[in-house]
Formats: sequence, C-alpha cells, structure tokens
Amino acid sequence: MYNITIIAGARPNFMKIAPIIHAIENAKQKGEALAYRLVHTGQHYDKNMSGSFFEQLNIPEPHVNLECSGGTQAEQTAAILVNFEKELMANPADLVLVVGDVTSTMACALVAQKLHTKVAHVEAGIRSEDWTMPEEINRLVTDSITNYFFTTSELANQNLLKSGADEQQIFYVGNTMIDTLLKQRPNFRPPAVWNQLELKPKSYIVMTLHRPANVDEESQLKAMIDEIIANTKDLPLVFPVHPRTAKILERLKVSHPRLHMVAPLPYLEFNYLVEHAKAVITDSGGITEETSVMNVPCMTLRDNTERPETITLGTNALVGTNPQAIKPYLEELFNGEWKAYKTIPLWDGNTAERIVTSILSLTKR
Repeated sequence: MYNITIIAGARPNFMKIAPIIHAIENAKQKGEALAYRLVHTGQHYDKNMSGSFFEQLNIPEPHVNLECSGGTQAEQTAAILVNFEKELMANPADLVLVVGDVTSTMACALVAQKLHTKVAHVEAGIRSEDWTMPEEINRLVTDSITNYFFTTSELANQNLLKSGADEQQIFYVGNTMIDTLLKQRPNFRPPAVWNQLELKPKSYIVMTLHRPANVDEESQLKAMIDEIIANTKDLPLVFPVHPRTAKILERLKVSHPRLHMVAPLPYLEFNYLVEHAKAVITDSGGITEETSVMNVPCMTLRDNTERPETITLGTNALVGTNPQAIKPYLEELFNGEWKAYKTIPLWDGNTAERIVTSILSLTKR
C-alpha cells in the first residue's frame, strides 16, 4: 500500500486537494494500492469551514486538525513544525503532498524531509519575484526541498529548471483549482445579497482586497476605494470583506450608497457572484485564475503576479498599486474593449487525474 499524507492549511488549499482526493478514490476503485490521510494544519481559522463546506466539495472532513492558528509567521511555522512532526511520526507516509504557498506548505515539506519522507508540491514553480510576500518565501523554500513538482504552466517548468530541478522531477499537469471550478460550476448558487440588492447579471462589480500592502496602509486603501467608486458609473460594488479589513474601513469611515460590504461568502455563492459580474477588482492570485476560465474581466491591484498566464491568455490585467492607475482600465471595461479568454493549456478539469497517474508511475520507479 502506498500511503499519501495530504496537507491543507487554508480554505483555498481544500479547493485544490478536493479533486486529488476524488482521483485517488477512483484509482482505488480500479484496484490501485493507494491510501491517503488528510491533515488540516488549522493554519487559518475560518468559520465557513463547517461540515457543509466539505459536503459542498464532496470530500471527507480531515482525519486530523493540528489547530495551529494565530501568532506571528514564526510562531505559526514553529507550531506546525512541532505538531506535524508528531503526526507524521505517528502516521508514517510514503509521500507528503503539499499544495499552494501558505506557511503550512513550507513547514510540512520541511518536516517530511527531516523524517526522510518524499515531498510532492502541487502548484510548484510559480514565482512573483517579490520577496516581500510571505507566499514567495514559502514557494522558494518548498521548491528547494521538493522531490516531485506538479506544475500549472510552462513558465513554472522553466523556473524550476533554472533553479536546478531535474526534468524527471517535473510533471506538467495543469491546475487543480480549475478542476474544482469546472466540477462545481453547475452547483453555483446566488448568495442572499443577490436578491437583497436586486442584482442583475453583468450589472455590478465584485471587489476583494486582503493583501497587507493594500489594506494596512490606510490612506492607500481609502484612495483605492474612492478611485473605484468614482469610475464605476452607477454600478453596485459588492465587497466581501475580511473582518480585519472591515475594522480598518470602519475607522476610515469609508461608505457610499453603491458600496455594499458583505461578510465573506462560501465557495459556491462567491463564484456565482463572480461568474455573473461585469468585472472583478481584486488582489488575489486564485481569483484571477477563476475569472479567466469563466471569461470575466479581472483587474489585479498588485505590482506583480505569479500567474502571468492569466494576463497573456486570460482576462486579467495587472493594474498596479497606484490608485490613479485604475481609471484607464475601468474606461476600457465600459468601452467594451476588454480582452476575451484564450484557452490556457491543461486547465481542462483533468489535472487531478494526471497527478494521480504520475504518482502511480512514481510508485513503480
């Protein structure tokens, strides 16, 4: 039996591992000797992650929650190192599979290697080249000690080869986040705010802002929101707000009749809003992938991106962090000149199957 420990530390990680779990289950039904253990490090406490969350994704609840939430970056890393070491020693694995770029990804990879357990990284090789982002440090450290790389793009492959990875270690498989999106798309459903605001398709804009560079600098945050309000005509702006950001906005007295701040939304409801929006304004990397595949215009308020394919082939534009830069992009949107989605290779809903096929090939090496 080949035992895989799958690590998830934050809500988006579960979207990425759900299709992998389904593909493992399918392989088991075909007689393959695979088993998995799902470990939630508890890195992000999220009240939306109830039993219904796992039900929506059609995956079992984690076998264990290491409950490593809170604290500074160093404190959280230390807690995950200590708790995951105990977990892996009690439940040895042949392979530890980590996803994305959160602290749990890096810390669990480190523990696995110290315990002489092979590591596979899903979404390996992506780079923003911005070392001020904790995620970039997590990616660099994880990829420097990974045995098998599952990549989303040709550029990620090149990044890994440049850093010294062997071609034999790299598996260009696609994007599991898109597997989940395509599978769940028929199940998207309107959130309460849809009826409350009497929203109509393509007649509102969705906003999400969470990166410290945007929300911690109060004058910057206010200037950005003011600029967005000033250049979005009469469209409602629906802004699911993280509680931390909500407190800052309250202190800044940011309000406008068209700006509707709502609580964070579950996956199916949030993506319903995104799919029917005229555009999305965000600083999230994952959302740029989803908007591209759903052909929804997207503006990213960052100076760099680790997902350039969403710009070259997708619907994403890198606006930057200068509030004055927003207006021309909104003019382009309202003039009907926004670019359409061109297919991104291997973002086809079959990535998880390719990952499990690759893992099975590794068991025979």
